[in-house]
Amino acid sequence: MAASSGSTPKPAGATAAARKAAVGAPVKQDYNFTTLLPKGLNIDFVGKRKFFLVLSSLLNLLAIGLLLTRGLNLGIDFKGGTDIRLRFAEPTTAAKLREELAPLDLRDLTVQDFGEQGKEFLLRFETEEGQVMATIGDTLKDLLSKQHQGEKAFEVLSTESVGPRVGSELRQRGFMAVAVATLFMGLYVAMRFDLSFGIGAVIALIHDVLITLGALILTRMAFDLTTLAAVLTVVGFSIHDTIIVSDRIREKLRKDRKASLAAVINQSINETLSRTLLTTGTALLVLLALLLLGGKGLQPFAVALIVGFITGTYSSIYIAAPVVLFWADRLKMGQKKS
Repeated sequence: MAASSGSTPKPAGATAAARKAAVGAPVKQDYNFTTLLPKGLNIDFVGKRKFFLVLSSLLNLLAIGLLLTRGLNLGIDFKGGTDIRLRFAEPTTAAKLREELAPLDLRDLTVQDFGEQGKEFLLRFETEEGQVMATIGDTLKDLLSKQHQGEKAFEVLSTESVGPRVGSELRQRGFMAVAVATLFMGLYVAMRFDLSFGIGAVIALIHDVLITLGALILTRMAFDLTTLAAVLTVVGFSIHDTIIVSDRIREKLRKDRKASLAAVINQSINETLSRTLLTTGTALLVLLALLLLGGKGLQPFAVALIVGFITGTYSSIYIAAPVVLFWADRLKMGQKKS
């Protein structure tokens, strides 16, 4: 008779199943991520839409008024003229430098401290059509050599010149680029989502461009090709944020087609708010560093982007989404009347 063991043998199938479950079982791991905003945030953005739409309309009218009355401080890229950067070995003043250049009778001459205080200056003046850039630089250099003796008393760092006709063409093409970019962004959103989303995107982009231009007018910063690039960047940034919110709205409407559009918009904005603030906040930190440390030449570029990124975040919440709701309400009223 065979000796019996004290343990009851387990079925081979059960042992294999247990081993397989032990190997393939997912390991639970708790992640403790720090959140910028509390979970379940429910700010009533939609409920305050009328106030912010009125506020935005007033700001846009103010920007249009400034654009028509004061106008942009166009740089040589769009207005035509010559920019010359000078560096002196010994400190001087803008008033003294202007007096030294008086014999040249330069039209609309402005002298601005640029870079190192009292040693670097930016000269800006208009040039006549057909005037040669090299001739201007040589004439100015000969005149200053008489006032500032020494081999390294001063040096010409850069010379840029654009004719009035070329500047006018660049100005027209630049503003056309902004208009076309805004229109095609709106068309893309309309085809990707819905016509109401496209209309909201276009209105939000126009709002962002106007506010950015208004800020440049108030600060009297030069509007040149670099600043135009900043405005186009604002258009791209603003539409990106609008698409994020619109995509979340569409996702929720697909899951629950009977849900209230106002509630869905509100919930979507709240859910994407943390991502929006993080994205905009990190970009603003870089732009602030550029504004403070990048020098005067990059200040208009940095200011345009800072204002544009802030207003782009604002418009995606209080302009684009409420316009979608407004358009949907108008469609419902039209259907009831018919």
